[in-house]
Amino acid sequence: MNKIKLSPVIISIFVIIIVTVSYLYGIHFLDLMELRTIDLRFESRGTVATSSNVVLAVVDEKSIKKEGIWIWPRSKIADLVNKLSDAGAKVIAFDIGFLEADEKLIVKTIENIQNKTKELKQLTPAFSSYLEDLKYQTDSDRMLAAAIHNSKAKVVLGYFFHTDNSAIDRIDEKEMEMHQHNVQSSEYNSILYLSKSARKAPLLKAVFPQSNIKEISDTTNYSGYFNMFPDEDGVVRKIPAVLKCKDAFYAPLSLASVGAYLDKQLSLKIYDYGVGEIGIGKLLIPADEIGRISINYRGPAQTFTHIPVTDILKGNVDPNLIKDKIVLVGVTAIGIYDQRVTPFSNVYPGLEIHANLVDSILSNDFIYQPGWAKIFDLLAIIIAGLLLGSMMTRTSALSGVGTLSLLFIGYIIICQLLFSAKGWILNLVYPLSAMIIVYVTITLYKYFTESKQKKFIKAVFSTYLAPSVVKQLIEFPEKLDLGGQELEITAFFSDIQSFTSISESLSPKELVDLLNEFLSEMTDIIVEYQGTLDKFVGDAIVAFFGAPNNLPNHAEVACMACIKMQKKLVDLRAKWKQEKRATLKMRAGICSGPAVVGNMGSKTRKNYTMMGDTVNIASRLEGVNKIYGVYSLISDTTAKALGNNIVTRAIDSVSVVGRNEPVSIYELVGYSEDIDDRMLRTFDFYAKGLAEYRKKNWDQAISHFISALDITISDGPSKIMLARCNEYKTNPPGKNWNRAYIIKSK
Repeated sequence: MNKIKLSPVIISIFVIIIVTVSYLYGIHFLDLMELRTIDLRFESRGTVATSSNVVLAVVDEKSIKKEGIWIWPRSKIADLVNKLSDAGAKVIAFDIGFLEADEKLIVKTIENIQNKTKELKQLTPAFSSYLEDLKYQTDSDRMLAAAIHNSKAKVVLGYFFHTDNSAIDRIDEKEMEMHQHNVQSSEYNSILYLSKSARKAPLLKAVFPQSNIKEISDTTNYSGYFNMFPDEDGVVRKIPAVLKCKDAFYAPLSLASVGAYLDKQLSLKIYDYGVGEIGIGKLLIPADEIGRISINYRGPAQTFTHIPVTDILKGNVDPNLIKDKIVLVGVTAIGIYDQRVTPFSNVYPGLEIHANLVDSILSNDFIYQPGWAKIFDLLAIIIAGLLLGSMMTRTSALSGVGTLSLLFIGYIIICQLLFSAKGWILNLVYPLSAMIIVYVTITLYKYFTESKQKKFIKAVFSTYLAPSVVKQLIEFPEKLDLGGQELEITAFFSDIQSFTSISESLSPKELVDLLNEFLSEMTDIIVEYQGTLDKFVGDAIVAFFGAPNNLPNHAEVACMACIKMQKKLVDLRAKWKQEKRATLKMRAGICSGPAVVGNMGSKTRKNYTMMGDTVNIASRLEGVNKIYGVYSLISDTTAKALGNNIVTRAIDSVSVVGRNEPVSIYELVGYSEDIDDRMLRTFDFYAKGLAEYRKKNWDQAISHFISALDITISDGPSKIMLARCNEYKTNPPGKNWNRAYIIKSK
């Protein structure tokens, strides 16, 4: 039976299947991470404009300082309702519960007085009227109930549901029925089951409501619960829009407030799987299957207008801030308010969460998971995994990081744009996880499966190729195929001066030892400067810089390597002299320009090498050194690419064998710090002599070259040019002289 040969694409498919199954069934850690990405999307989006139809009347620090410690008497709340009603508020919604009756000590005292005066028959009509009026003015529950009943604004009362089953043990059936009666005004007006099984759909359930006292509950037709259920990490991202208690369905404070504001009924459609549609009149609100609405937070705390209650009570508020608005009343003073964690903050008033939901409903601006979101998420997992897998078949691990980064960041940007522009919540974590797992798995697979091939290449080629070339072959084995490409490089050729005569004076072993030491030291320097060793030809070294590893400053690097090689030879000559061994001097030729570089040869024998005019010139310049008595010559193309720290000397223009166009040649002298005053003066006279030589002013040229030799008697170029000027003075060059000296031998 044949083994299945794995490939990056097959690995991607396996990973996609695993991530898809994980997405469908859920992984706790990844699901929590996904929730956090929603918070980050809010932070990235920032604040959005509100509809200005919602304001908050807040019991803040200022109000407590002015009006007294919370909880206030309900007479003060009644005064607040009257003030808001008179200012033109359209809806007043309380994120405060009036769940127990106020203490009525004064009322009971007045009733006792009434009873006693009746017994004593001293209760006159005027006194009786006075007591009744006094009793009314001290009954804060009745005052609040009257204020709500007489309010021109629609008042929505807030309450909460008990959701712990143990709470049912603390209440009898009669009291439970009373509470349910008090909150009837928050039931959905219209409920439509789309099938018989829809009646058994899984919805959020409550045990019983903790309602406002009957005296207050009976004064308004609007109420809503203010329960909030944070996600597992404690952040409030959704509001339960439907709570089922016994056989009735109830709406939250926010939806009840919008219904009162728009004067529309609340409707509910229930399918087999759960909540299918929540409506306020014709306005449809997207919710999940258990009836939760995602809160489209408009921004951080204080995004909505906060009006201190004390300013309203004292009439210090512009009525235009309140007129025709939904006024949400609640507590925001530090230490006593309903503190929540939201995507924007860890300290956020619960009152303002209701405001966010109310405003997004009125603006018809929701965030939600579209019905097709799961299909999109699954397609994102599949496409991202396959795309990354197929691209990694042709890329290295490092290139794969770039591909992964593009896909990773691109997908995040797409999801963020859709969130900000459309309010669509699309899954981030699972598609991104698929990308990371595909990359890591394929990278590990390639590392382990390709290690044998890499070891083979390294073992076979490292003995005669430069490490940089071996590295390239390991990363790109396809370069072992025949072929080449044209690249800009710097070619390097070197040879040992008088090697033939030296070799004749040494035994074979002495020659091999000396040559090996020389070649080892020189090769190490080439490798140090990231050069590629092409070959050894006897005592000659052939190398190049700029391939296969890309070196933008290959000309300068090649010259730096050559300078170090010549300096190293100075040290070696001193060492060899002490050891009473032969000493070596090296001539080098360097040229920069285009060349064909690649793995060339036959199918059985290949060599990573270079070919072209640039290579030929470098080879010729190595030999030209001995004509001028120097040891390092470079072409004009190389000289022009050098920085100011490397010193060169223009020597001449020559026509080399095999090339029609002359080449301007320069001596590679060294670094600026290597040049003393004597050398500078020598070079100056030589430059003047060369300029006169090119003008055919032989006498002036001779004078300058003699001056140069007076300073440095051993200067080879000055000697050669002096002799040539004397010759040309007797036998001048022809009319077609192009100032180049013709080199007649290789």
